[in-house]
Amino acid sequence: MSPLNLPTKYASAVAALLAIGIYPNAAIAQSLPAQSPSAFPAAPLPPAEPWQPVEQVKTYAIRGATGIDLYRSIGEHGPAAGVLAIAHTSFKLTWTRDYRPQPDGSCVLAVAKPKLIITYTLPKAPSGLPPVVAEKWQRFVSGVETHERVHGEQIVDMVRGIEAFSRGLTAADDPKCQKVRQKLQARLKEFSDERVRQSRQFDEVELTEGGAVHQRILSLVNSPDR
Repeated sequence: MSPLNLPTKYASAVAALLAIGIYPNAAIAQSLPAQSPSAFPAAPLPPAEPWQPVEQVKTYAIRGATGIDLYRSIGEHGPAAGVLAIAHTSFKLTWTRDYRPQPDGSCVLAVAKPKLIITYTLPKAPSGLPPVVAEKWQRFVSGVETHERVHGEQIVDMVRGIEAFSRGLTAADDPKCQKVRQKLQARLKEFSDERVRQSRQFDEVELTEGGAVHQRILSLVNSPDR
């Protein structure tokens, strides 16, 4: 019997812009008149607080006792991420921000601390698989998780980039700290778009013929089960 080549159904989650604080319909406030310059210097920024992402793994159950049956079950029960997927990486991002009016009438974003939760959703095979199938499955799902964790690293890089841009962001003539908020909002979509571009480029490499995930799929469905 000739090897069975199955189409890859795989996608990475594309984070909603709201997740990083983009509000497309936010009203744009009018500029306020400048205040007289102050002789008092601006207060120094507080030190950045260290943070780490929270990572969690969720699973969805599939059925089957052979490689091809397990893969078919993924097609029936896999998570939806724009398209049906083998696995899925999503995230929730919130911010603690402190905007501080300055004596000279400007405003500085003094604190921008993220809270990031990344969730990986992976398939879970039934227990009691035949030994050869269990070994094939473990190689397959380990490769899939490795792939998804790269997407997680891309999300962390995006958030650290936003943090670096945000801390110390200043707008002159901004006693109500409206201009500095607009300045931040104008850049957030660029960070998100770049992460999506990297994510899609990585998927193209991994999922095309010869790519790491593509090879894992072929090994799961085409190699002998005994």
